[in-house]
Amino acid sequence: MKVSTAKPAADIPPGVDDRLFLQGVQRTMQVLEAFARQPRPLSLAELAAAAGVDKSATQRIAHTLQALGYLERQPSGLAPGKKLLDRGFDFLRAEPLIERAVPVLHDLRKSIPERVDLSLFDDTSVIYVVRLQSKRETFSATLVGRRIPTFCSSGGRAILAALPEEEAEAVLARSDRTALTPATITDLPGIRAKLAETRRDGFSLCLEESLRGEITLGAAVRDASGRPVAAIHVAASLAEWKPAAFRRLAPLVLHAAEALSRQR
Repeated sequence: MKVSTAKPAADIPPGVDDRLFLQGVQRTMQVLEAFARQPRPLSLAELAAAAGVDKSATQRIAHTLQALGYLERQPSGLAPGKKLLDRGFDFLRAEPLIERAVPVLHDLRKSIPERVDLSLFDDTSVIYVVRLQSKRETFSATLVGRRIPTFCSSGGRAILAALPEEEAEAVLARSDRTALTPATITDLPGIRAKLAETRRDGFSLCLEESLRGEITLGAAVRDASGRPVAAIHVAASLAEWKPAAFRRLAPLVLHAAEALSRQR
């Protein structure tokens, strides 16, 4: 008898009414999300294994998604389709904070000739939604939609420091604190020390914690209730900036974050 190597379907998220939860939709999203872990064209067998869905169901889901334009057939396998970009555009266009942030970020970019980003807080990660580039970049640092862990990004730490301490601790407890570089601080005492420093200064400074050779400075953006919901980051090369000089940019970043926080 042939034994399936597919993983069981993911658990229903906590707090969700399982009577209304459609596992077929869940499996479809698992197929799409498989590319996050393996960003290349995948064979049907690879896609099924990465998604944790049996091969027969994966074949039907992939066929449907391909027919709708959300997957595309390439010579080496199936890949995300261009139609997915439409849904990302829908989100970016519909989020009022992004529209308000763009002129603020452009003004900041005129004052600081380095990369300026806006990220949104999403529990254990932050996701970049606006990226104004500098003269040098790695490919991943140019793309909106990139997620990085909240605990080791400058903006993420600024957000954590602005949360109630119990809530920040809960986020850290849920986090996969895997190092992204040799400089990533992953131990809880070290992270807590950085959060205390951020609460004191009002901004967070990170050295090579998510990308080697990069220095970043982040400040939290708050909503009408004062809750941190996003962050403005400025990033540059350590080959061109000493940490002490880069820290002197903090008032400009804080001013931009405060200006965006005041907008409704």
